[in-house]
Amino acid sequence: MRRVVTVLLALVTACAGTAGVVTTTEGPPVPATAPPTTTSTAPATPAGETTTSTAAPTTTLAPFKGLAYEEVAELPFPIHMTALPGSDLSYLATKDGRVWVYDGVRVNDDPVLDIRERVRNRGEQGLLALAVHPDAPSRIFVHYSANDGDTVVAEYALTEPTKADPASERVLLRLDQPASNHNGGMLQFGPDGLLYLGLGDGGGAGDRFGNGQDTGTLLGGLVALSVDGDPNPTLFAYGLRNPWRFWIDAGLIYIADVGQNRFEEVTVAPLEPGLNYGWPITEGLSCFKPSSGCDVSGLTLPQVEVPLGEAGACAITGGIVYRGASIPEIVGHYFYSDFCGGYLRSFRYEDGQVVDETDWTDQVGIPGQVVSFGVDGAGEMYVLTTDAVYRVVAVRG
Repeated sequence: MRRVVTVLLALVTACAGTAGVVTTTEGPPVPATAPPTTTSTAPATPAGETTTSTAAPTTTLAPFKGLAYEEVAELPFPIHMTALPGSDLSYLATKDGRVWVYDGVRVNDDPVLDIRERVRNRGEQGLLALAVHPDAPSRIFVHYSANDGDTVVAEYALTEPTKADPASERVLLRLDQPASNHNGGMLQFGPDGLLYLGLGDGGGAGDRFGNGQDTGTLLGGLVALSVDGDPNPTLFAYGLRNPWRFWIDAGLIYIADVGQNRFEEVTVAPLEPGLNYGWPITEGLSCFKPSSGCDVSGLTLPQVEVPLGEAGACAITGGIVYRGASIPEIVGHYFYSDFCGGYLRSFRYEDGQVVDETDWTDQVGIPGQVVSFGVDGAGEMYVLTTDAVYRVVAVRG
């Protein structure tokens, strides 16, 4: 029987134990101008965007030695974090169906939004992601599992930055889910003003429902919605198993797709419609069913694959491209982790290649079961575990 492992599995026997969070640098010092790097020989993605790297600005900061975690909040299963545009505030969602305000120091005592009575919080289901309209910050969007298991994407009106009206719900998408796993998760606005949603293949194992290569369903795909007027959800790309988290940056999309038996993967590709990410023809860079072979022509294959079990890996957790100001040495790096492994790794995508692959785990430690990343209004990076929120900070000196 094939083993199915996903990001929100409550009990994963393969998970590594949780270590204490490191707040001082371990190992050799890191040069002030760049993190420790190794060069990748991974294959390039299709032609298109060439880089997401931004040159680090000149600073007078003390020499950079590495990264550390700084705990900023304890919450019951924080699941996603996003910034309020034009503000120092950020929103934190918890899996039970609540959204909270974080002001850079503390989380408000009262939730911004409480829809627990509408959310099935069970296993991989729950409130899974949120997004704020980039041009109209009084509009907040959430992805949650309804009480009957359906996937719901809905909009709520903020009457003030710290309060949303539960009665204002406008449902943009409601989709039947054939199983309780592989619900996908991520919501993010693209530069085209569309709201993008990642959906899994419907659950089970081995693409049980045949959705991965079926362009007649939204399952197993990247879905685009217009939030003004008729949302008209469309299948933007397909061939995904369970894209728990993706990140849109500089015309590219970074998709961390949870594997099944052998590989976790990250694919970097132009944000363009019609791409086929390969599942279940491929898992990582390999044929999913090696004995029968596979034709990979026309597929968009990953640049990074993590073998299941490597560093405790069981279910990949993406990930953001860092664009903050406080750590110029890592600008342009895409960071990712794993629900069981809890490591912290990054790379840059430049001229169609993955470069500067870096493992920061010895420096930061393993904070727990990593479920998501987030950013605040300044673009600084956060890591979310099942019970806490950590800011990623530089170690200097």
